[in-house]
Amino acid sequence: MSDIIKILPSDVSNKIAAGEVVQRPSSVLKELVENSIDANSTKIQIIIKDAGKNLIQVIDNGKGMSKNDMHLSFIKHATSKINKIEDIFSISSMGFRGEALAAISSVSMLEMESINDNQNGHFIEINGGELLREKDSNIQEGTSIKIKNIFYNVPARRNFLKSDFVELRHILDVFHRLAISHPEIEFSFINNEEEIFYLKQESLNKRIISIFGDKIRENLIPINESTQIANISGFVLKPEFSKKSRSNQFIFVNNRFIKSQFINHSISTSYDGLLKDGYYPGYFLFIDIDPTRIDVNVHPNKTEIKFDDDQNLYSIINSSVKHCLGIYQVSPVLDFDKDPSMDISYDQVKSQPTSPSIEINSDFNPFKVFNEKEVNKVIDNDLANSNNNILNLEDDNNHTLKIFQILNKFIVSTNKSSLIIINQNLAHQRILYESFLKSIFENSVNSQKLVFPIELSLTKKQLLLYNKIIDEFKSIGFDIIVRNNLMLIESIPFGIEKNNVEEVIENILNEDFNTSNDFSASDFFAKRLSKITSIKSGQKLNSDEQEYIVNHLFSCKEPNLSPDNKQIFITLNKNDIENKFNG
Repeated sequence: MSDIIKILPSDVSNKIAAGEVVQRPSSVLKELVENSIDANSTKIQIIIKDAGKNLIQVIDNGKGMSKNDMHLSFIKHATSKINKIEDIFSISSMGFRGEALAAISSVSMLEMESINDNQNGHFIEINGGELLREKDSNIQEGTSIKIKNIFYNVPARRNFLKSDFVELRHILDVFHRLAISHPEIEFSFINNEEEIFYLKQESLNKRIISIFGDKIRENLIPINESTQIANISGFVLKPEFSKKSRSNQFIFVNNRFIKSQFINHSISTSYDGLLKDGYYPGYFLFIDIDPTRIDVNVHPNKTEIKFDDDQNLYSIINSSVKHCLGIYQVSPVLDFDKDPSMDISYDQVKSQPTSPSIEINSDFNPFKVFNEKEVNKVIDNDLANSNNNILNLEDDNNHTLKIFQILNKFIVSTNKSSLIIINQNLAHQRILYESFLKSIFENSVNSQKLVFPIELSLTKKQLLLYNKIIDEFKSIGFDIIVRNNLMLIESIPFGIEKNNVEEVIENILNEDFNTSNDFSASDFFAKRLSKITSIKSGQKLNSDEQEYIVNHLFSCKEPNLSPDNKQIFITLNKNDIENKFNG
């Protein structure tokens, strides 16, 4: 029998490795900028074209590379950052595995220029992992790397890239993380020949304000705690600046951006009683810890870290956040939804209390037996027949049956032989979703003209992303004017409340969706709008609202499933109910 085990050619293995290291253009940017940071750069310029699909260029003033180092950098597992296995457990640099440049060069057209120790600069061009040419360069300092036409030689991977809107959003997310974690470095970000960011060397709080706008300034609460296990620093945001997304949550361990559920939970519990339901706190948290007490080699993206004492770290972070909130006198929010009848007027305070009167109902009989007609009176109510033939909401005697709500989450109705339990939130999503889609495709969107425009302050990132999907916003009924970083909303889609507008826009700008065709964009907007504006679980509905949900749900084209393909209602027939009792 012949041998079947083969050693893969280097170009094939590099392309496979690129599947882990180079997921999308933002992955390339992360690796290149982290190399610049490791090179002790004080100035880094980033140039992007077509959301990184056609060009990603990073120019720095770091210590650079010699001609020989440039060649070695494209060999897999060649690195200057570790020498032995023990070094992995005391990592202080951003990268260390030596896979990035080999993987990137195998799936792109790459040009590199660098100079080191006052030697002559050198230029290398590599396409698809093959060295095409090299020559002397006139570069004066540091390193410049151009990545062109990513995945040009792997069409299947390139086809899986999302729209420019999505890829640019991911690039900006990476840029924000790197810029926030290194305020001592000057950054310039150029997108399609327009400079979007110029961030000079500055303090952390000024760097945050430069990225997220002046509105965040008054909401920053400093945190600074030193313990034997770790040092905690940075800023948390006031509860008033909380959002329904996690877009303002940044955790850095030894200046490396990470994702950690237990740290998120530790911070969130510190805000107990301070946030409205469904809102998340914002924070820029820096954890300085001994590198030997963490393991960063958990995931190829190096965004997950294992701690050797996560329980104590959880407690330290929780108490530190609570402490800084207490210092700045952040107290639980007042409940403005309380029953006004519970308020005591000034006149009542001054008046003398009176003894309560006692009334006795002499006709009350706790042992009285109600007949069937009296019981049915309580549960009978008129309900209009559905226009859809899926369900018949009439009983055998042509009497429509009562609809009622349970647990402020479900609407219960009946047909001839079954009990129908409807999820009110999912049902309303379906109703709104089909309504929005119909309006979009028929160009019959109804807009509400506002007497006074809504003013929203946009970050540079939000403004850049909004410019990518202006037409989509218009198609759903928004009439928006942008002046500098200020968004003036003059009309909003019918059915959206004014106080939900900011949430709607932020949700849209924070979501991944593809604008490659009309259907996907329209579908996305219809889903987002229906989800945001729908009746929520826990919301008490009056009888008219309950009836509206039932009637309109079963008039939908697809009443069984929500826009996200979740089951909207369940049906229990007579046998199902009897089986519950018979075991």
